[in-house]
Amino acid sequence: MSTTPSGAGDRLVRVGAIVFFLGALATLVTVAPLFLGTDPFPPVAYAVCMLMGVGFLIAGAGVVRSAWSNSPKRAANRA
Repeated sequence: MSTTPSGAGDRLVRVGAIVFFLGALATLVTVAPLFLGTDPFPPVAYAVCMLMGVGFLIAGAGVVRSAWSNSPKRAANRA
């Protein structure tokens, strides 16, 4: 069991990773008919693939938030 406290952006990174992997799964499902020779999905299905980019941005925001809250300047102000 970990006793380290959660950082400021840890939750954003976790949520971003989940959204990214949902988008990656949607991308695999959407591209599969192109390789299988069946009818492609409607354009709305391709919009769901954008979750990969959204998840990446959410996770990036979490990394930036963690770095910003752990910066030496902010740590000196807390002491």
